[in-house]
Amino acid sequence: MSVVGRFAPSPTGRMHLGNVFAAMMSWLSARSAGGRWVLRIEDLDPQRSKPEYARQLEDDLHWLGLDWDEGGMEGLGENGPYLQSQRGDVYSRALDRLKETGLTYPCFCTRADIMATQAPHQSDGRIIYAGTCRPKNMPCHTEEPERKHATRICVPDIDIDFNDRLYGQQRVNLSKHCGDFVVRRGDGAWAYQLAVVVDDIAMGVNEVVRGCDLLLSSAQQIYLYNLLGKTAPAYAHVPLICNSSALRLSKRDKDLDMGCLRAKYTPEQILGRLAHIVGIIDKEEPAGAKDLIGQFAWSKIEPREKIITDII
Repeated sequence: MSVVGRFAPSPTGRMHLGNVFAAMMSWLSARSAGGRWVLRIEDLDPQRSKPEYARQLEDDLHWLGLDWDEGGMEGLGENGPYLQSQRGDVYSRALDRLKETGLTYPCFCTRADIMATQAPHQSDGRIIYAGTCRPKNMPCHTEEPERKHATRICVPDIDIDFNDRLYGQQRVNLSKHCGDFVVRRGDGAWAYQLAVVVDDIAMGVNEVVRGCDLLLSSAQQIYLYNLLGKTAPAYAHVPLICNSSALRLSKRDKDLDMGCLRAKYTPEQILGRLAHIVGIIDKEEPAGAKDLIGQFAWSKIEPREKIITDII
């Protein structure tokens, strides 16, 4: 089976070095296998997503030499549209299929309600839904209420097992990890977990390479794949690029965003630095994207949570 990878950035600001790293790893994995690469624009957040950011990130990818075969703002390919903001009808049909299972239900809890149920010792940042609005008898087939509500999907008390290319065998119990999770928000916006699964199915994506902060969310997505009768992709979660203070990068880190990087370095210097610190090449030296294809191998990559680097 031919590899189909993807990069799915949110156009909420300029790409930073961590975004570039994730894109490079996904692109190299697909290209080294002779596969295809899809660029999808995840602009689900209408308040923060802007078309000018999307055009900017495309320009940055072109400058880096990370070309795509399908997707982008121009909608290259037959599986579009490639902007999530234009795919509401696709998500609606998928939600209808999930409703047919009897495992979805309306939720009227506010964020304050949910936070009030969290254990005081819980310090890892996860929010676990306590099931406040879950019907007593599941599966259920309730009428859609007129009152504003989110839609949640019921998760069973079972383990989801999957293998990650870097981190190995994983086992996640969804009821303990997150509880019933949202597939459509109360304001009508589509939840990331549903959208990413539906889009990867529609676009034939069978390999997902992304940051290790999303490792455990794979279990939620695999659960949705199973309910929709589809096969989940292969996963590879890569280390997060962090600044010299060991903090993960954000789009507020202007000294490591593409605006500053392009003003100071060549594409080859940036990619060569990233390829070296992750172990793809032994010596730090400038390297173009195509030059790295033949040197890429997952066996060279060490599974670790962070890669700490200062300005390159």
